[in-house]
Amino acid sequence: MASAPRALTVRALAPLPAEIAPGDDLAALITAANGGATFAPDDAVVVSHKVISKAEGALVDLATVTPSARAVELAAAQDKDPALIQVILDQTAEIIRAERGVLICRSVHGFVSANAGVDQSNVRDGWCVTLPVDPDASARRLRAALPARPAVVIADSFGRAWRHGQAEIAIGAAGLSVVDDQRGDLDREGREMRATVIATADHVASAADLVRHKTSGQPAVVVEGLGDAVTTDDGPGAGALVRAADEDLFGAR
Repeated sequence: MASAPRALTVRALAPLPAEIAPGDDLAALITAANGGATFAPDDAVVVSHKVISKAEGALVDLATVTPSARAVELAAAQDKDPALIQVILDQTAEIIRAERGVLICRSVHGFVSANAGVDQSNVRDGWCVTLPVDPDASARRLRAALPARPAVVIADSFGRAWRHGQAEIAIGAAGLSVVDDQRGDLDREGREMRATVIATADHVASAADLVRHKTSGQPAVVVEGLGDAVTTDDGPGAGALVRAADEDLFGAR
């Protein structure tokens, strides 16, 4: 169990190039944005998934997409581009709800979110970007390439059931205790805690978003002072945060 740090410093790194292209060396760009300095042993570098996806070539030219009959049907019902719907379907394991122009999907990664993470913001017209194929593997590769191997969190904006607005969550992680399982500990009254499992990686992702703006060109943020929440081994990754479908009390059956 990771002990809670007493204080954190959260700082956005200098902007990265406006257009990240497939094959770009993100580790070198992030290191340069940090002034070439080495990261501290208890740092976590939080990176927007979009720059990871772009560097890995997870981009789709919608002009090259041939929509299926299912995509055409959904597009008509939801007033969306059939080609975009087809990309969403390609990234989807299960459609939870399609209503009022919103598709809530369980992605092939297991994430439940709008449009299976497919996005058209900060991408040139006529294209879209998908989530990385394996965000945890992406985090491990980036961590291995960064000086001093700080923890790495790959973050994306998710809506939340019963709450307005979006919050950043971890979709990939390496070198971080992604959960702090406090079950079995005693509370201040001596009672055993039975349900307290803190989503540390999601907290780190959300903290990072407080110091940048979506249009700032600053997709990388350093969270300093995480203590022993940063681990030498890469750990299980953010996949450990995904609730199995058979444990989902609210999804489709």
